Amino acid sequence: MPRRRLTVLAATLGLSALALTACSGGATSSASSDAGSEYDLVSGGTLTVATEGTYRPFSYHEGAGELTGFDVEIATAVADKLGLQVKFQETQWDAIFAGLDAGRFDVIANQVTINPERQEKYTFSAPYTVSRGVVVTTEDDNAISSFADLSGKTTAQSLTSNWYELATSSGAQVEAVEGWAQAVALLKQGRVDATVNDQLTYLDYEKTNSPTGLKIAAETEDTSESAFAFKKGQDALAEAVDTALEELRADGTLTQISEKYFGADVTQ
Repeated sequence: MPRRRLTVLAATLGLSALALTACSGGATSSASSDAGSEYDLVSGGTLTVATEGTYRPFSYHEGAGELTGFDVEIATAVADKLGLQVKFQETQWDAIFAGLDAGRFDVIANQVTINPERQEKYTFSAPYTVSRGVVVTTEDDNAISSFADLSGKTTAQSLTSNWYELATSSGAQVEAVEGWAQAVALLKQGRVDATVNDQLTYLDYEKTNSPTGLKIAAETEDTSESAFAFKKGQDALAEAVDTALEELRADGTLTQISEKYFGADVTQ
């Protein structure tokens, strides 16, 4: 998860994609190819969406089942609001922006974080995911309630992540780990005092494994926002998606999807 939020990976040679077609709940096979003609879509009447398909809980397969996930359900709901069918193209992350640039799909739905560098090159929708950095401790630990309390404590962090930088800048000693699973194992074993990570990572873990014996002890004030990414100039489509997101927020659909995957509303 953190790699989407912490670094912009350059598009590499080639594009490995597996096209998987899924129709939104309200779209029908009789939908006219003229639908959405004002959006300059790759395929008339269809919103073509790039996503990884290997990025749980946002875009993944449950066993050998169909593509599902938080981003997949939101993209499908948006397409339904626009009166479009939806087709997902499963694409490796390091090639996903190259595919968008080449016009292979209309939009990326894969927890793309909004940042100044990307905003220079791409058009973004309104955010549909909002997250913070969090300090995670065991439930019975009352010694840590802020990032300042990490001073002199030991945290488990991947050395290549920005969470490592946040932990060390807060005065923590770091025990190197390969990822979240190992960090949680050390925390439960009492070998470290805490771990710093993305709020969504914790909420997904808590939703899947509860009760975990863990808690969020502190949060950053700054937030990270993820949105749909479009080619620069796709303003009409981006604005239509924004309207659809507003309607989905108002009717409770975004909250419902969010609580299904995270047990909380992470859409605002």
